[in-house]
Amino acid sequence: MNKVLELKGIFDYKKNLSAFSRPNLRGSKCVTSEHLNNLISELEQISTFWNANNELIQGALVSVHYTEVVAKSNRVKALLINGGSANPNDFIRGAKFEVREGEPKHVFTYFVDMQSLKESVRRLTICEKTLEEHFDGRIDKSDIDNIYENQGFGVVGLSRSNFIQVIIDASFIDRFGIDQDAEEVQEDQIITLYQTGDSSKNILHKLGVEILQAKMLDKNTFLLNKNDVNTIKREAPYLISMQAKDMADYMPDDFEPAADASEGDLPDPINEPVIGVIDTLFDKKVYFNKWVNYSSLIDDEIEVSEEDMFHGTAVSSIIVDGPSLNPELNDGCGRFRVRHFGVALQKGFSVFSILRNIREIVSDNSDIKVWNLSLGSEWEVENNFISPVGAELDRLQNEYDIIFVVAGTNLPKNKHAPYRLGSPADSLNSIVVNSVTRNKQSASYSRVGPVLSFFNKPDVSYYGGDKNEFINVITPKGKKRVAGTSFAAPWIARKMAYLIYKIGLNREIAKALIIDSAAGWNLPNYDPEKIGYGVVPIRIDDIIQSQNDEIRFVMTGTSDAYESYSYKIPVPIRNDKHPYYARATLCYYPKCSRNQGVDYTDTEMDIHFGRVKEVKGGLRIDSLNKNTQGDPDSNGNQEDEARSLFRKWDNIKHIHDTIKNVAMPRKKYGIGNWGLSIKTKHRLSSATDKKMQFGVVITLKEMFGVNRIDEFIKLCNIRGWIVNTIDVKNRVDIYVKAEEDIRFDK
Repeated sequence: MNKVLELKGIFDYKKNLSAFSRPNLRGSKCVTSEHLNNLISELEQISTFWNANNELIQGALVSVHYTEVVAKSNRVKALLINGGSANPNDFIRGAKFEVREGEPKHVFTYFVDMQSLKESVRRLTICEKTLEEHFDGRIDKSDIDNIYENQGFGVVGLSRSNFIQVIIDASFIDRFGIDQDAEEVQEDQIITLYQTGDSSKNILHKLGVEILQAKMLDKNTFLLNKNDVNTIKREAPYLISMQAKDMADYMPDDFEPAADASEGDLPDPINEPVIGVIDTLFDKKVYFNKWVNYSSLIDDEIEVSEEDMFHGTAVSSIIVDGPSLNPELNDGCGRFRVRHFGVALQKGFSVFSILRNIREIVSDNSDIKVWNLSLGSEWEVENNFISPVGAELDRLQNEYDIIFVVAGTNLPKNKHAPYRLGSPADSLNSIVVNSVTRNKQSASYSRVGPVLSFFNKPDVSYYGGDKNEFINVITPKGKKRVAGTSFAAPWIARKMAYLIYKIGLNREIAKALIIDSAAGWNLPNYDPEKIGYGVVPIRIDDIIQSQNDEIRFVMTGTSDAYESYSYKIPVPIRNDKHPYYARATLCYYPKCSRNQGVDYTDTEMDIHFGRVKEVKGGLRIDSLNKNTQGDPDSNGNQEDEARSLFRKWDNIKHIHDTIKNVAMPRKKYGIGNWGLSIKTKHRLSSATDKKMQFGVVITLKEMFGVNRIDEFIKLCNIRGWIVNTIDVKNRVDIYVKAEEDIRFDK
């Protein structure tokens, strides 16, 4: 086995130097005066509506139903936004998909002032009249080219640039509208209102709904009883951006007695790493109780039973002593201590209370880097907005240097597959784990992704038990045999803790190694909506080491500019060719905005990895997946293509070769260097303030089975890289030494 290498060097950085072409209609698109007239009529109706409802909010909420999944550059610029230097995207208050003609289309909700509505009607009216008088009611790309060439072209009351931009805006708009859901509810809800000019608390006061501070999650999100929710739905349903049930039914797992009822006998803990567990209650009478520091956050006045301790105790037993209980799943990670927080009962839990508890727990335990959360809701996650708990986990992981490992939730007994994942398995920054059988087939109780209609979830799968192949755990009733995603997740938490605490890797690299090891080389022969990128290997050695014919190395950098890159990665050459297959995995933890709906991640990192070749104007990376986004001479991809082909806006990127029956080494370009480029883009202007760290894992596989790792290390040293070998034994020894208590002689 070869050891994983750590390449350290200086990335080069550069700004986005792409030249902006003059705006024009795309391809064969055209705009008619009839279409403009329809848009005018819709905006006039919207203006009339908001003039009659201006006591609640000083402005207008307008939903723009686009003709496609639109890139940031193709959203409205000359309509709805009344001039000035403001970024039009900063007026967006929500985003969702609606299916029309069998395809998803973007719907964005904007909050604008009434003058902007009036100005938009004026601009559209001028453009409609111009099309009728000068273009026979229809304008296309060639007509706009002629306008650019005709310096004498002018429109009364509108600049030439604004005229063209209004036409382009209209080409991407299907219609304008006001979206509202007036359907009454039967239980308490967590409600999020659109962010408008007035505070949401004041708006609710005008509707006769009073909010206590204890019921506020943030300035726009509240826990409301069903009567107050229905009051809003009767009086102002257009103000509700998102809503979610507060009470979540606990997702039960299968428990049955174990054939071997004996329990382990553990030594006392010393300085083993600590994993945080947020779950149901814990039974202090179990044999491994000294390894668990337990706190209950359930009100003392609430009566609890032994049943409330089953799930939480079982989860912690895997983290502490899973390999002893399940020798066939011995991962080589050792034992871990647990800091266990009991926040839920077996019968269910309040989402609002869980949210409050998680915030407090994480902020008060900043020394814990890895958290396990195996609680999940029966209800399917929404297609168009993130769940409150999922959003909170993402926020915490962006702000703190932590990682959550989350169970993918189980199929309810009364539901049939396919059934979408339950909250909080829609958390994008977390590692979401589904369960498989021993032959790596999806477990019978598996639920499916994606989440937010697009993002890949689950991330990976692991062995969580199923019929006739249960997992052994410890409960208040002794050893039990169980099955569920709740018992797959703790095994991944153990591996993440080993990589972060004992090996000393950052969370970006640790997560990328987990994803990369699960994905492997071959195309999946399973459903990725159930399995994710693949099944994680049992042994930790198979994650932190590679085969003798493989070279695996990791790199870390920060988004200091639009592009972070290096063109100096040497891949060994034979007969003027590179005899290597390659794959690369990128992970990062973006800030996310729940109020942006399906456009949830604020930042996009795009990976290019492959051979470096000379082209007109400089050097270019011939990326493994033929990704040309951001290249100066590239026409780019439409937004829906960029998302489906290159996972644009996803916070995990995995690109790879597929091993073929006949090996065909790659042609060497120039001196034979390969390159890595990470391009960073932001949706919102506020997202550009914070630099983000990224981690990349790259694996090279020699096509003919030759071990060239020593040659690779020498070539790296020649090109200025500092190469560190991730020696597991040395790093574990360093960890143990660092955790020793030092006693000074008196």
